[in-house]
Amino acid sequence: MTNLFVKFEQAASEEELQQFRQTVIEGGFTAFRHFLDGFRSKLKEYEDDDSAKIAESIALAKRLFPEPAHFSPSWAHIWDEFEAIAGYKRTVLESIGTDCRDGEWQILIDNPYTNADLVCYPSLTFLEGVYMYAYFRADLKQNEFIRLQKIETVLMAFGSEHVKEQEKR
Repeated sequence: MTNLFVKFEQAASEEELQQFRQTVIEGGFTAFRHFLDGFRSKLKEYEDDDSAKIAESIALAKRLFPEPAHFSPSWAHIWDEFEAIAGYKRTVLESIGTDCRDGEWQILIDNPYTNADLVCYPSLTFLEGVYMYAYFRADLKQNEFIRLQKIETVLMAFGSEHVKEQEKR
């Protein structure tokens, strides 16, 4: 299937936007899902200079598809979710200078008041980490916290190494 999000971005007139809208409506659930997949990819990739453009794209998509629950009830609040992700991502991009973004990043999510496990996503690029931070930040529960942190030093070992050391003895 043609990348529907690219078609959305390339629509230059109201007529082209309405044609795009009709294509998605006719394609139903699958077409709308493909459109959202492309949109989510854009949310993952966009950088500092794209913040205004992504906000405009969300507003336009919201205008074209004001009731995304018609495609699936699970998408009833998709535009709110995308707005929250874009907003939190913009905040992080504004908070961490471009000269500090290299290296490995990780996300930690925890709720110290429950028995739930700590969740850790290691080995991320900066943009991967920022997207995940924004994605999870948009849905934090009471007493949960999230951390986006840069890894400065890493020591890593594998269980298979331990087995080999025991075999040598």
